[in-house]
Amino acid sequence: MILLNSTILDFQPLPRVMENSGGRRTLGWNLSPEELLYIPEHWLVYPEPEASIHYLLAIVYIGFFFVALIGNGLVLWIFSAARSLRTPSNMFVVNLAFCDFIMMAKAPIFIYNSFNRGFAAGHVFCQIFAFVGSLSGIGAGMTNACIAYDRYTTISNPLEGKLTKIKALVIISCIWAYTLPWAILPLLEVWGRFVPEGYLTACSFDYFMDSFDNRMFVGVIFTFSYVIPMTLIIYFYSQIVGHVVSHEKALKEQAKKMNVESLRSNVSQGAQSAEIRIAKAAITICFLYVASWTPYAVISMIGSFGDASVLTPGVTMIPALACKLVACIDPWVYAISHPRYRVELQNRLPWLAIKEESETQSTATGQTTVPQNTAPTEAAPPASTPATS
Repeated sequence: MILLNSTILDFQPLPRVMENSGGRRTLGWNLSPEELLYIPEHWLVYPEPEASIHYLLAIVYIGFFFVALIGNGLVLWIFSAARSLRTPSNMFVVNLAFCDFIMMAKAPIFIYNSFNRGFAAGHVFCQIFAFVGSLSGIGAGMTNACIAYDRYTTISNPLEGKLTKIKALVIISCIWAYTLPWAILPLLEVWGRFVPEGYLTACSFDYFMDSFDNRMFVGVIFTFSYVIPMTLIIYFYSQIVGHVVSHEKALKEQAKKMNVESLRSNVSQGAQSAEIRIAKAAITICFLYVASWTPYAVISMIGSFGDASVLTPGVTMIPALACKLVACIDPWVYAISHPRYRVELQNRLPWLAIKEESETQSTATGQTTVPQNTAPTEAAPPASTPATS
């Protein structure tokens, strides 16, 4: 691919028209030569989209922006303020909510560009947009892997597998130490670079530059930001499923030998129900991560190693929307599935009309409910509480 360089900067930024597009202007038609240097030529051959498409995307992002900031803001507030939720395992939940929060905090840049129909915010804000996106995306992936690891250790080794706050802090520090290089290197253009993509309203790392170094960068970041966390997530949750299946089988065999229907009491069944809800929340969030980032990973590999002609601006906007959608959904998964989080929301924001019984209420009514020592990434003793179903 031929890149624009200083030898062709003597032309005026006149409107360019595609001969086969019925007179429609191409993307980047109104940009200066200096701005064109930052845009891969792949995008410059496509016709400019109708204004209504830009406005529709801006409206969608406005919705994402408010839903994600409110949802993740509530998670950050509740999990940080409620003493009962300030557990080592929940530190991963807070870190994930922070990643989702900053991912959507940069949405105003996209919204501004969309309402101005192009690369309006300029190179500096493009770099900010892509830098924050890299931090939040890779950080969320590694945090999901650590959540899977935490659930695996507490289930496979419930007596010694519990996290301490120091260990959780060390792991979170390692997550950010792992994440930062993949955002700093392209930001400084030491290895790779950040450029506009799609309709030139969003920015990401350049997966079109036809050079060995850039293809190597794409392959390495694909491995470290997608393959490694994905492998860890799949491994740990497959191990969890294996432990749960073996545990359930052992319980049924023991109950059969004792000629009873079940070895669980009502209390242990209540604990089991709470743990299943929590485990489902964690697994759902990890599944959402897989579903949202896989299309983006595939597109980057096609751009560098495959047939880039299939990557039209409209196609590349779909994975970007999927990533932002997941940042909106994550906190509401906890709101639906995490019993103690719902109790805290009910106590602090009663106007939300959330119906979740606390331990005190259940004791008074004689009903079994959520045990108050349950955390979203903690498992109860294996004798009575499998972590998933």
